[in-house]
Amino acid sequence: MNRYSSLMKRVKDGECILIDGATGTEVERKGVPQHKNAWNGGAALSHPDIVRQVHQDYINLGAEIVISNTFSTNKHALSDADQGHNFEVLNKHAVKLAVEAREHLNKDNVLVAGGISYWIWTDNKPSLGELNSSITQQAKIMADAGADLIMLEMMKDIEQMMTTLKAAQTSELPIWVGLSCEPDKSNKMCLLDGDSLEDTIQELKSYNPDVINIMHTEVEYVDQCLDILQNEWGGYIGVYAHSGTSIDGDWTFNNVISAEEYCAYSSKWKKRGVNFIGGCCGVHTEHIQMIGRELFNNEIII
Repeated sequence: MNRYSSLMKRVKDGECILIDGATGTEVERKGVPQHKNAWNGGAALSHPDIVRQVHQDYINLGAEIVISNTFSTNKHALSDADQGHNFEVLNKHAVKLAVEAREHLNKDNVLVAGGISYWIWTDNKPSLGELNSSITQQAKIMADAGADLIMLEMMKDIEQMMTTLKAAQTSELPIWVGLSCEPDKSNKMCLLDGDSLEDTIQELKSYNPDVINIMHTEVEYVDQCLDILQNEWGGYIGVYAHSGTSIDGDWTFNNVISAEEYCAYSSKWKKRGVNFIGGCCGVHTEHIQMIGRELFNNEIII
């Protein structure tokens, strides 16, 4: 039984699994400079030791899934940042850094998720054909580099989400889908671009992803999302919310939720049957440390 099958068997048997916290904002917090239009997508080449250490910190805090620092290494974001020539090497090395962190700590049970998003910082939205081609390439690069699964992140509309999902499936790795949500003017929970969460789940059902996550979503909206997800979806569910805001591509940390409050939210999510819990932008090592200690009884060795 491989490490992915072993972990999913534990979930089937009723365990909740700890995901890591933010990687992108954590390397930013540690001083890694940002690319205009591609955030910290260059970190795997410019500051590999910092990226690897962030992964190791989360593993030491008990995380059993770490997500590669590849949120902003899709081909279109990198092209907008004049880094398109580094598309293959950045995705390859980012995954390898997470694998190296696992190997260095002799934590063979830890899963490495290749994070993929179609988010861009400009108006240069790719056609669906271009998106399909680039995600197919990106997912293969990650599979070849040693990823155990593909984590689709910040899916904000149905059309691009489904194109991304189908392209990622060509890697033959398990696919987890991360939905970013907010209420519309009538307080109906929707993806960021306005598609209803109910419609989104119905679209996903026929493709049967292994896990649907509510991620990069404000903590106060998560329970409403879970109400819908648990009513509409019979599969596994994860939550990794965010806290703070982005201004001109830089994350602001002065209004981030405290570790104590995020742990209290996480405790409620765990009690209602969420299978995976972690954190996204702004939710960093202090938050995961407290969750790991209080909710997972992890021995802290960071």
